[in-house]
Amino acid sequence: MHYPRRVSRIKKIRKQGFRARMKTSAGKKIINRQRRRGRSINVR
Repeated sequence: MHYPRRVSRIKKIRKQGFRARMKTSAGKKIINRQRRRGRSINVR
């Protein structure tokens, strides 16, 4: 069965992955906020 709106993993990672976040200053703030909260950040 094919589910609707299936986004490829590559597209998803390129758009909202770790490297995409680190490119922008706002993304770095997101990563640092998650780190402060105690989230382990996955780097692919």
